Amino acid sequence: MTSFVLSEDCYQHLSDVPSERFTQLALVLGDQLNAKHSWFQERQNERLFVLLELRQETDYCRHHIQKVVGFFAAMRNFANALVKAGHHVLYLTLDATAHSPSLTTHLEEIISTTGVRELHLQQPDEYRVDKQLQDWQAQQSLAVTWFDSEHFLTERSVLQDWFGDKPSYLMEYFYRRVRKQTGYLMEQGKPLGGKWNFDKENRKTPAQSHQFPPPITFATDVSALVEMLQRHQVKTMGTLNPTQFLWPVSRRQSLEVLDYFITHLLPYFGDYQDAMVQGQWSMYHSRLSFALNTKMVSPRYVVEAALHAWQQYPNKISLNQIEGFIRQIIGWREFVRAVYWQFMPDYQHLNALDHQRPLPDFYWDAKTDMNCLQQSIQQSLDYAYAHHIQRLMVTGNFALLSGCDPAQVDAWYLGIYIDALEWVEMPNTRGMSQFADGGIVATKPYVSSGSYIQKMSNYCDTCSYDVKQKTGPRSCPFNSLYWHFIDRHMEQFDKNPRMALIAKQWQRRDAETKRALLERAEQFLAQLN
Repeated sequence: MTSFVLSEDCYQHLSDVPSERFTQLALVLGDQLNAKHSWFQERQNERLFVLLELRQETDYCRHHIQKVVGFFAAMRNFANALVKAGHHVLYLTLDATAHSPSLTTHLEEIISTTGVRELHLQQPDEYRVDKQLQDWQAQQSLAVTWFDSEHFLTERSVLQDWFGDKPSYLMEYFYRRVRKQTGYLMEQGKPLGGKWNFDKENRKTPAQSHQFPPPITFATDVSALVEMLQRHQVKTMGTLNPTQFLWPVSRRQSLEVLDYFITHLLPYFGDYQDAMVQGQWSMYHSRLSFALNTKMVSPRYVVEAALHAWQQYPNKISLNQIEGFIRQIIGWREFVRAVYWQFMPDYQHLNALDHQRPLPDFYWDAKTDMNCLQQSIQQSLDYAYAHHIQRLMVTGNFALLSGCDPAQVDAWYLGIYIDALEWVEMPNTRGMSQFADGGIVATKPYVSSGSYIQKMSNYCDTCSYDVKQKTGPRSCPFNSLYWHFIDRHMEQFDKNPRMALIAKQWQRRDAETKRALLERAEQFLAQLN
């Protein structure tokens, strides 16, 4: 078990900072913990690095307690690492910043107290923080210099730069362009294996007797952080063991997660990346997203480490395993960030299907008889984690079929997952999952009846509902909700080439079958809460 405290050499009160000693302030946000950034490569006595724990960040939505603790623990470890490397650091905990929730209020206080003449900022990844700092800068006489975060493979403006203004973009073409730019899995300008992706080979379900390797976890003692959050009455959700925090909160731990994934999980990752198994919360997924999104590790480092292992052990790691993993990082992750910056701030208000239903109460407590939802939500509450198919085809699928307000769905996804920052969460939720953007991210809604969940999981085996029944009190709700959703949006889907066939199937159904399915769906929706 490990625990940590802030270094004694780290200034923890503004009054401790020697007046007039520093001429330059450099702000490090909680998702900018990039030890390889050029800022940190040489010591400068006149520069003071500043990290702040703020109610602004704990309160903009209701977060999972593991998420808040994870960010604060990682920030404190990063501050200690900077001090150990000889840098000057001011780290203000929630106790020291409690008098004001605002980032810019504290910046003004620090600038006034220290008398610095220059402020250095890295571009924030979230629009709300970027706008806050940009608006604040416009009112300051202080010299402000902006820097890239030096983390991503592409620029914020990459969609505009590569493809120009379009109402929507295809991730596949974006992914191919990044492959060509980086040379990853390329040979003489062609994709290795003759195909750009092997997604069709990555939809296997494990046998009942399949033995999964245990997930790598840690045992960091975060009791002091939990006590601080309770003292300040920070509202959170979910659970954690304060003496056994399982997520990586340092670069060293993040690299251990990466090494474990490459050695034990990558050989089967592609095969089973879409599968769901009751009682298996981690399976073959890397769970590197928190480490990546805090920037404790970079996408380039992760990809190149995985590629090196694949090249070294081609008989152990097949092409579909490595391609599936790399596509998630250099394809999807970079793509959703590009979509976010291309379409914000309007993107956050899109609701193309005009869905208004409140998110059901069971999203907060997992009290539902639908086993797939109960398993996926309880896992999320327990571990602040669910893999992409649980998010897309279980919790997201149900919210979309039920017509839930995408703003409420956004807030839930943003809060419950440890890796959720708005730039990555919103295009995934409002776009891919809820189709609220009308097709900017996805060319069709990702919806299914219970049959997909049965195919990709063993959740249906022990469910109170029967996945094979379409109507009646024991029928799987996904079955009738699916057709209820199609019926509600017939006019839109009839014009969508990827949905037209399904729309025609519904139109050809006899009147009695339609009536029974719609009635079952409406009865279920009427008693959701």
